[in-house]
Amino acid sequence: MNYLPPNAASGVRDVLSVTSLNRMARSLLESHFATVVVEGEISNLSMPRSGHWYFTLKDEGSQIRCAMFRNRNMGVRFRPRDGMQIVVRGRLSIYEGRGDYQLIADGLEEAGDGALRRRFEELKQRLDNEGLFAQERKRPMPAHVRHIAVITSATGAVIRDIVSVLERRFPAIKITLLPVQVQGIEAPQAITKAITTANKRRAELGFDALIVGRGGGSLEDLQAFNEESVARAIHESDLPVVSAVGHETDFTIADFVADLRAPTPSAAAELLSPDQEEMLQAFAGFELLLTRQIKDRLRGASQQLLWLLKQLKHPGRRLQEHAQTLDILEGRLLRATKQRLYKASITTEALERRLRNQSPLLQIQQKRVNLETALHRLQRGIKQRLAQQQASLAQLARSLEGVSPLSTLNRGYSISFDEHAHVVRSIDGIKVGDTLRTQLVDGEIESKVLALHATHPNAQQSD
Repeated sequence: MNYLPPNAASGVRDVLSVTSLNRMARSLLESHFATVVVEGEISNLSMPRSGHWYFTLKDEGSQIRCAMFRNRNMGVRFRPRDGMQIVVRGRLSIYEGRGDYQLIADGLEEAGDGALRRRFEELKQRLDNEGLFAQERKRPMPAHVRHIAVITSATGAVIRDIVSVLERRFPAIKITLLPVQVQGIEAPQAITKAITTANKRRAELGFDALIVGRGGGSLEDLQAFNEESVARAIHESDLPVVSAVGHETDFTIADFVADLRAPTPSAAAELLSPDQEEMLQAFAGFELLLTRQIKDRLRGASQQLLWLLKQLKHPGRRLQEHAQTLDILEGRLLRATKQRLYKASITTEALERRLRNQSPLLQIQQKRVNLETALHRLQRGIKQRLAQQQASLAQLARSLEGVSPLSTLNRGYSISFDEHAHVVRSIDGIKVGDTLRTQLVDGEIESKVLALHATHPNAQQSD
């Protein structure tokens, strides 16, 4: 898809920011690759404390960065690791901050043998927990095998190898083949049925042991021997079962459940068949081993007896050691007790000090002192305020006395008021015949105006 700026037709160039370009590319990828399923190998796996997973998915020619966030990877049932082949389901996107092209994973699955290997490990763990692999339940192989039942393919190399080994080592052993499919969907059922048949006809045909096997192959090829139904059939078998599946490096669930595991089918035949030379060598070896074990046992018993003699102590010495130990423990106890009492006394003193500091009587005394101090300050303030007010009052009295009419009257002056009780300050407004009231220092005089005499040339006169 090509990007055509809005003003391309007009010849005007639109310049994009890096953020805008990455955002547009991200939108295109997420809309066109909303869901993809990719298979590849994990490398550079990182699992930081945030819980998110970051890794690179690669094949022979390419690689792509992947991210799987915590809310998604919590549902993954296996622990991914570098080198693991997986199938990733997710969506393509771009991390805008760096412009990195990446795959956001929503789910992980193991690819090919990985899923089979995980299923193999889960079944192995479950059956092991149930005790199907326990050594104590495994049946020993018969000392003398006369008839062996073999469950394998009729056309494979397994039966030919077993026949060849038995003919070479001990031809008298009988072989009965129970042909089955050893690969494919129907193989587990066929193998289970054959094990059941061999046990049912055990007494009739005289079977002493049972070999279950096939040739080597991939994990998928050996899947029939990793099925739970086959494992439980082997576990429930009354006949001792030898598992001979694959090559020496191949391990199946049948190997763990069986009473004996042979690295190859040929080795299974050798394990169940005696050899004359080997038997003679075995007898000589047993004799040598028995002699050596007897000597070792006697030597060990002698050394143990000497050691016991050295370890044997007189009861008095034991009592002395115990008494010394008791003295040491008593000293430790006394020191610990003194230290505990000392710490307790310090704690008690601290609590007493805190109690005294928080005593109601002490607080009442403190409040009483504070109250008395406040009372003294209040009394002192009142006295100071009264003195200030008295001084201010005296000053005001002196000022008032200086302007008081009474002071003027004491000096021999008088004040006259007209009929309206207004102070007469001038002859203006006074007429002959008006009644005046004159205030003296010791009384009043009421008079009538008989004449007006002005002292100022412009003043009004009247007779």
